[in-house]
Amino acid sequence: MNEPFSFRGLCPATHTPMNGDGSVNLAGIGALAAHLSRHGLKTVFICGTTGESSSLTLAERASLSDAWAKIGPEHGVKVVVHVGSNCLADARTLAAHAERNRADAVSMIAPSYFRPRTLEDLVACCETVAGGCPRTPFYYYDIPGMTGISGFPVDAFLETASRRIPNLAGVKYSNPDLDAMRRAASLQGGRFDLPYGIDERYLDALDAGARGGVGSTYNFIPGVLRRLVEAHARGDRGAAEAEQARVPAVVETLARRGYLGAAKALMREIGVPVGPARLPNGNPTKAELEAMLGELDAMGYFSWKD
Repeated sequence: MNEPFSFRGLCPATHTPMNGDGSVNLAGIGALAAHLSRHGLKTVFICGTTGESSSLTLAERASLSDAWAKIGPEHGVKVVVHVGSNCLADARTLAAHAERNRADAVSMIAPSYFRPRTLEDLVACCETVAGGCPRTPFYYYDIPGMTGISGFPVDAFLETASRRIPNLAGVKYSNPDLDAMRRAASLQGGRFDLPYGIDERYLDALDAGARGGVGSTYNFIPGVLRRLVEAHARGDRGAAEAEQARVPAVVETLARRGYLGAAKALMREIGVPVGPARLPNGNPTKAELEAMLGELDAMGYFSWKD
């Protein structure tokens, strides 16, 4: 019998491969899956923020779910499908689709144009979508920096939501409030899974009890995060802090050129082409890319990224 799914270790939030014209390139998924598996990354989080989900059509998101359902197992990779949308009916449709594809878990951000006003409204949004995949572990995706949804501490959410969502497994937690995370980790005998999603603070999250992480930087600095986790596990604080310090340096270098487009350009430079970012995200110019690569080289990136 298979063990219940949970986030353990590092789970990359994957890019959506695209062609030069901005169309989705399903053929690019195999190389991406092989790259991640080769670095020991055995779970992926698809169609999330890094995957530009809000810029994809419903049909494109379903096709990505289909493709990963086939390609993931071929590489020994578990697949978590993000289904969140401003349209709850679309999100529920994608959740049901993911369950038919035997996704290992489903996650969602709440609608963020018309935002839930109360905790009860937020839980109702999640309940609606989770009901589309009743046999699949469900994770709310808390990322206030992108959605603007705040004021609902994760422990309060879990207390309320667990009474209404039978398949609630936890929260994909990209929120700087680690005190609330600590409180949530002790709820109901520690039953909830709280993978952390702010890469620049992953060491702090490990100190707070995180057992897994979901992040975009795992795609292009997998060695840094792996060594950070290993150093933390053996109690080597100095080594863990040194590795953690590399993460914001890389993130800031990319962010100056538009983070998602720059990250996808960097993937091409390390041999894993995932195409350009789709508007409204932009892509670095040739000069910007050359400057970015020069800054990364100066900090030693190409010697320690793996």
